[in-house]
Amino acid sequence: IRSDKDKEIHIRYSITGVGADQPPMEVFSIDPVSGRMYVTRPMDREERASYHLRAHAVDMNGNKVENPIDLYIYVIDMNDNRPEFINQVYNGSVDEGSKPGTYVMTVTANDADDSTTANGMVRYRIVTQTPQSPSQNMFTINSETGDIVTVAAGLDREKVQQYIVIVQATDMEGNLNYGLSNTATAIITVTDVNDNPPEFTTSTYSGEVPENRVEVVVANLTVMDRDQPHSPNWNAIYRIISGDPSGHFTIRTDPVTNEGMVTVVKAVDYEMNRAFMLTVMVSNQAPLASGIQMSFQSTAGVTISVTDVNEAPYFPTNHKLIRLEEGVPTGTVLTTFSAVDPDRFMQQAVRYSKLSDPANWLNINATNGQITTAAVLDRESDYIKNNVYEATFLAADNGIPPASGTGTLQIYLIDINDNAPELLPKEAQICEKPNLNVINITAADADIDPNVGPFVFELPSVPSAVRKNWTITRLNGDYAQLSLRIMYLEAGVYDVPIIVTDSGNPPLYNTSVIKVKVCPCDENGDCTTIGAVAAAGLGTGAIIAILICIIILLTMVLLFVVWMKRREKERHTKQLLIDPEDDVRDNILKYDEEGGGEEDQDYDLSQLQQPETMDHVLNKTPGVRRGDERPIGADPQYPIRPVIPHPGDIGDFINEGLRAADNDPTAPPYDSLLVFDYEGSGSTAGSVSSLNSSSSGDQDYDYLNDWGPRFKKLADMYGGGEED
Repeated sequence: IRSDKDKEIHIRYSITGVGADQPPMEVFSIDPVSGRMYVTRPMDREERASYHLRAHAVDMNGNKVENPIDLYIYVIDMNDNRPEFINQVYNGSVDEGSKPGTYVMTVTANDADDSTTANGMVRYRIVTQTPQSPSQNMFTINSETGDIVTVAAGLDREKVQQYIVIVQATDMEGNLNYGLSNTATAIITVTDVNDNPPEFTTSTYSGEVPENRVEVVVANLTVMDRDQPHSPNWNAIYRIISGDPSGHFTIRTDPVTNEGMVTVVKAVDYEMNRAFMLTVMVSNQAPLASGIQMSFQSTAGVTISVTDVNEAPYFPTNHKLIRLEEGVPTGTVLTTFSAVDPDRFMQQAVRYSKLSDPANWLNINATNGQITTAAVLDRESDYIKNNVYEATFLAADNGIPPASGTGTLQIYLIDINDNAPELLPKEAQICEKPNLNVINITAADADIDPNVGPFVFELPSVPSAVRKNWTITRLNGDYAQLSLRIMYLEAGVYDVPIIVTDSGNPPLYNTSVIKVKVCPCDENGDCTTIGAVAAAGLGTGAIIAILICIIILLTMVLLFVVWMKRREKERHTKQLLIDPEDDVRDNILKYDEEGGGEEDQDYDLSQLQQPETMDHVLNKTPGVRRGDERPIGADPQYPIRPVIPHPGDIGDFINEGLRAADNDPTAPPYDSLLVFDYEGSGSTAGSVSSLNSSSSGDQDYDYLNDWGPRFKKLADMYGGGEED
């Protein structure tokens, strides 16, 4: 940069702008004296393609000499960047059997160099194709756009499912000598089309099914399809073309194996069809590709055999309804309720029995199903619902295993006039004067029309007092009124017989007795209390007698309660005379400890057993005998002791027993339980009533003081001590 005024004055040059005093800083510099501009470091066009600077000229004092000028600096491109693919791997697909020229995919590479020059102009080409089948050049690429298309026919997914194509991009317009290159991978998948029809693996199939079974798989049909598994081009659909006009079978596809499962959806009958010959066809969910025809192997035959099983007999008419009059005699044949065994090709017998006969009115012949009456059928029974009696019967064959069926017989009973009418109410009351009230009577009949009303009401001629005292008036077909004929009738209870007759053919009548209570009434027509009692048939004497009996009964109860209280008081008083601690009745007395220690365990237990011989007992000296031995001979007779025992008697008795135990060589161990006397058949002791307390005071009990401390309490009570 130079100013034409530099000859006159000294000028200083400077530059400003991006690349000088603005980032990127100091890319350019200028000699302030000579005005020469320099680039300070290598330039990168891809980083910045141009710079805009301004140059300035000032004198030594900094005054502007020239106006600033614009400087435009352009970076010239060099081929220093290779083409770069957007993706290293491209995925595309094409249908098998596609025609040449079918578009597959597009690959794209970018070059950072100037696209207006050869440095940035990219061209494409296919380097390799794997596999090279059926041709090594199955695809081509547009060198400028990168579009890949088919170039040859013969794409078959069943042979080659995928191609791997290496694509190269080169700049310098594809000049391999000067241009820079890069590569990418294109994966081309051959997609399936339905160009292979499904084919059965065999032309015939067979199966077997028992009759009367449903949802049973009879046969599995296997097919082969070379198309993509588990796709619509592979999934099979089965159809029955012929052989099943009634729709007994259907074919379902197994989603895993693609097999056809022939399934029974409607039960088959061996007696109707012993076998089925089906013709089936298989196809895919997706239609076949254009130009592909169905194979003759897409049709097959299926033979299904039906096996016979024992079927239950059935009643052709179920429920069967018959009509007859009630009251037919026992043994009457009503109908034949027979069953049919569907097993025509089995020689089987059917037997009949009752399953439900609530009233037990019917019998059935076990061999032919003839129904007879076992009792009289009554329409008015509780077992009849809406005039119909219902019974259930069982028919069973003798097959293996046996089978049975049930049938219901309904008997509609026609009513006959077999029930005489009844009158209501059974009891009533009326005033003794005829003009005050009447008794309303209703007739009821268990039969139904026309064997019911209108009813005829009349009074019998015998006894004559009935028609003399009473009169009956019919109100309508079911109701009548009973009233007094005479002006006054003595109070009391009267049995009034009334004859009522229905309208059946022949008519039935019944004599019903109504208990009528005749009583005096008040002005309102109601029985008075005295009148009601009198009407009940109780006179004054009877009422008094009843009251006296009640008073006597209450008196006896009161006396019994007083006697029980006195007895309880006396018993309580007697208990106070005895100290509860000294009352030895019904108590257990502990005389000593049982055991003697471990050293006392070694002894012969045989001594505790009853000895086999009694010589040692019989030979003992009289008077020295164990008290715990049962006497062998006759019970000894002891002298009767006096009522007042001697003070020494009890002590002698105890000492004698102790001496007998100590001197007996056959005695058990010392700590055994000793029985001091055997009760035997009687007691030699006197009556214990001698121990009763006496209030006379003439008996001396002072000797109890000499008996030791155990009798001290008894001595204090009866020994004449000081009274409290």
